[in-house]
Order: sequence, then structure tokens, then C-alpha cells
Amino acid sequence: MNSINLFFGIILDLCYHICNNFGGAIILFTLLSKIVLFPLSLWLQKNSIKIVSMTPELNKIKIHHYGDAETIAEEQQKLYKEHGYNPFITVVPTLIQIIILLGLIGAVRETIAKGTYNIWFLGLDLSVLPYVNKGVYIISPLAAGLSSLMLSISQNKSNILQAEQSKGMQYFTMGLSVGISLILGWYVPGGVALYWVASNLFSMIQQWILNKVLDPMDYVDEEELEKTKKELEELKSVDQGKKRSREDKRREKADYKRFFSIENKHLVFYSESSGFYKYFKGIIEYILDNTNVTIHYITSDPQDQIFELSRTKQQIKPYYIGENKLITLMMKMEADIVVMTMPDLENYHIKRSYIKKDIDYIFIPHSMCSLNLTMRKGSTDHFDTVFCTGKHQVEEALKTEEAYQLPKRKLVQWGYSLLDDMREDFKEKQGAETKKKTILIAPSWQKDNIVDSCLDEMLDSLKNTDYNIVVRPHPQHVRHQPERMEFLKRQYENNENIEIQTDFSLNNTVYEADLMITDWSGIAYEYSFATYRPVIFIDTPMKIMNPEYQRIDTEPFNIWMRDVLGKVVKKEEVPKIANVTEEVMNSIPQYRESIKQYAQDYVYNLDHSAEVGGEYIIQELQEIINSRK
Repeated sequence: MNSINLFFGIILDLCYHICNNFGGAIILFTLLSKIVLFPLSLWLQKNSIKIVSMTPELNKIKIHHYGDAETIAEEQQKLYKEHGYNPFITVVPTLIQIIILLGLIGAVRETIAKGTYNIWFLGLDLSVLPYVNKGVYIISPLAAGLSSLMLSISQNKSNILQAEQSKGMQYFTMGLSVGISLILGWYVPGGVALYWVASNLFSMIQQWILNKVLDPMDYVDEEELEKTKKELEELKSVDQGKKRSREDKRREKADYKRFFSIENKHLVFYSESSGFYKYFKGIIEYILDNTNVTIHYITSDPQDQIFELSRTKQQIKPYYIGENKLITLMMKMEADIVVMTMPDLENYHIKRSYIKKDIDYIFIPHSMCSLNLTMRKGSTDHFDTVFCTGKHQVEEALKTEEAYQLPKRKLVQWGYSLLDDMREDFKEKQGAETKKKTILIAPSWQKDNIVDSCLDEMLDSLKNTDYNIVVRPHPQHVRHQPERMEFLKRQYENNENIEIQTDFSLNNTVYEADLMITDWSGIAYEYSFATYRPVIFIDTPMKIMNPEYQRIDTEPFNIWMRDVLGKVVKKEEVPKIANVTEEVMNSIPQYRESIKQYAQDYVYNLDHSAEVGGEYIIQELQEIINSRK
């Protein structure tokens, strides 16, 4: 270190003789160090551009192998080697800065000790230690801290590597840099603090020059960079905000390990939450009754009813896997068939297995609606098999494959097991009909739905009719607008004809209702085809998940079926809804016959879909197993 101090002392001495001022000598020394080290800075600029230009590829690796840290590290190293990038190069500037700083501290101290130089600069003694003398010399650490803050702000915008850091990392780095500068300026002589200030200011100028000499934007695909960043951020947001107990985390870890400890898994179901079991129920029960196949049932709900059910159904093996860990599990999936109601396989965070390429992924719809209109574009494109509720879904699927030149999928004429269960429940409860007719108001959860746009006018029109009016808000209304729901309850608590129902554990209301009023909710088709009773549709703005739905040459089921099942009422006509309900109520017998015919025409295997779906899966498994013999 003494030789470095001596070398810097000689340079500092030469600078002093040029400037004849110690402060000027330190500034000149700083400028010379920046000039001498400029080739190194240019090399580091190239290295920074290289890593940022690789970032889209790095992001794709993180997306494709999300959660698999070992594989990500391996793929990153391959990419670094391919591009000739060494991540440890980034520590070089820090090491050089430390060497220069330590060498300069020694040189300044030795120069001061000689007592031969004028060490005053702008009225300040550059030999003074601020923590000893304090007073006006507090300006020394403040200047060091301010210059560091300015440099951080500048580099967060102009330094390509820092500009790509997250805001949190930028603020952390800024805080650390300013903190170190304040401490440094407080404990070192003013001459060293002056070097620090000058170095920071020259670094800002140097970065501007570097960007002019080697413009990062000439080498970086900004569009691809932003696209992959957004995809990665969406992945990281999965499962965030959901508080989990330590017990659930331990349980997830154990279930994850248990799932992969089992070999030869033939059949796997995945459910987002307990509420999705009803879509699988009929199919699973048929498989359990007719085979000895083990059903591996993954759920992201620690309270899923499947855990209780598995106590009496030994063939069901349940696993709790949160949405974040699910990403890795799905990528490492080894099974013959995977059944899901979750769409958008491959499009977002849930990917097809990269371990086993021949898994048959089956999509089961959780409504009878138009899949082309009510789900995102391409939501079922990467499934091998799609169970279809009726011929409208088959027609959409075939025309989608044709329009986008997609590979052919197996389109199973399945039906809708949930509807079959509802029809069975309705038959059992028919004897409980009351003399006073009931109207069920069941809004959707979308922009400008009934609750948010016209419920008050509707209830005002219906409150004096001779009907029981039951408002059954969407569960999301109860969750996100509890005050509004409680207000409605208080508002109509003295009106015996109106009930605001927020308990969703009971379905009696659905079966007891003689007429339903909704907007675009898919419950309309389930209600009408289960009971053969009509629906009044309020013409609120339509929810369009796929902006390209009109590219498919078929009118969505959700649009044309409204006129078949009942009446469509414009929003401005809602204050007179009582008149429409009276008209529709009087026409219930006529609606019954037409709705019955449409149910038979547009729902496959009415009352037998569970058998059809279960039998299809059983036969597929048998074919897969036989092909290995």
C-alpha cells in the first residue's frame, strides 16, 4: 500500500505544481484518473450493454423455468458462455475505486504532514477532519452525500445497467451510496471528500460521453426487453398478497415432495380452489365407481373440500400446492393425463411439462358460455383435448383452428356435469314450490353490472309488486363492497318482499325462483336449462375477453341465446322492469317448452355428461397404458 501512496503522492505533487493550489490539484488528479481509466470505463460500458441485450433471453429462461433455481442457474451459465460474458467483471470498478480512494487518503495525509503546501481551498482547510472540528466543516460530508445523490439519480436514468434495475434496487443502491458518502466525508480529511465530490461529478459527465460513443439503444431490443420484463413481473405477482400460515407453507413443501416421490402417475386433476370441484365432481365419481385408478388431485386452496372427501375415497390423493410453487410443479409434471378448468395453458405462468412431452392436457369449461367471447384469445389452444358443453363450443373451436391455422385438438362432445347436478337437485326440490312467485336478481361481476349501474331503479320498480324479490350479489360484490351490501340490507329491511342474500352456502333460491334477472352472467344458462324457466337480461355493456372474437365466423352463444331464454331490457327501461316481469311471468308455460327444446339441442348428453366424460378419460388411459406394452 505504501508504494501506491507514494505513486499517488508523486502525481498529486505534479498536479499541485500545475495548479499551485491543493484543492485544484485534487480536482486535476481526479480528472486525470478518469481520463486514464476511460478505456476501462468503455470496456465496462460494452459489458453492461452485453448483459442488458441478453436480458430478454435471461428473462425467457426465468419465465420458462420459473421457480427452478438450479435449472435457471445452469441455463444462465450456458448463455453467459455463449455470449462471452463474465458477471464478475462488474466488481472491477468498485475495486479500482477502493484502491484509488485508499491510495489518495494516504497521499493526502503524507502531503499534509509535509506542511509545504497551501492546503486552503474556497476558505476551507482541506486537512481538517469534520468529526473533530465540526462547525462549517460539516459542509464536507454534506457535499459528498449530495454529489453521490446526484450521481445516483443521473445513473438510474443514463447508465443502462442501473436503469434496468427495479425501483426498489435503485433506491436501495442510492441510499447505500449516499450513506457511505456521508460517513466517508465525516471521517476523512476535507481533501479526500473533495476528491469524492469531484469524482462523482466527473462520473456524470463521463457517462454522458460513454453513451454518445457507445449508445446502448443501438444494441438493445427495447420492445422485446419490455415484453419479457412484463411477463416476468406477472409471474412474480402470482400468489402475492395471499397470506399463508407457517403450517400451510410446511404442508405445501411436504405435499410437493410427496407428489414427486410417486412414480407412474396416470391421472392428475388441478383445481384453483375448492369451488372448482363441482366441475369435476361427476367425472371423478364415475372414474372412482368404475376403475381402481388413483386420482392425484392438486389444489391451490389449503381448505379445499377434496381433503375431507379423500378421507372416505382412498383412490383420491390430494396435494396442496400454492400458485407460485405450482409453476415449477407443472413444468416438472410427469403424468399421462392432466385435467384442468384453468385456461391459458402456455400463455401465462402455467406451462406444459418440459419433462414429459406426451401428456394429454384436457380442458374442462366452467360455463356453457361462448369460449371465443368470454375467454382470452388462445385460451385453449395449447390443450390436447377440449371437453365441449354443446355444439356451439365445437363450432367455435373448429372455426378458431381454421382461422388461426392451429393444430387439431380432440373436441369431446361432453355436456356439462354441473348442469346435470343442478337438474337433479331441482327435481328433488320441486315439491317445495311456494304460492308466491319469486324473482331472483343475480348480477355478474364486470364493469357496469346491475349492482353498480341500475339496481336501485330496479328495486324501486319491483318493491311494490306481489313477488318475493331476492338479490343474490356476485361473491366478489360481497367481498369488495361489504359496506354497500350492508347498506342495501338496511335500506330494505322493512320491506318483506325484498331480501339481500349474501350467504352462498344455500342454493335453494336458484331452484325456487320463477324468474331470473341478470346481465351477462353465465348462471342464466345453468338456471334456465335446469329449471326450464325464463330469464330477463339487462342490456349492460357486454364483457369481451377476446377483442378478436368477431374474426370467428359464428355469433357467440351468449348473444343470440338471450332472446331465446327470455327478454332483453335496455338499461334506460329498467325503471319500468315491473311491467316486463309481469309479461314474462304470464308466459312461463310457453317459455318452458321452447327452453326445454333448446337445452336438448344445445347441451350434449343432457343428464349423462359425467358418464361420457369419465368414460372418455378411462379409455384414453387404457390406450396410453396399452401402447407401452
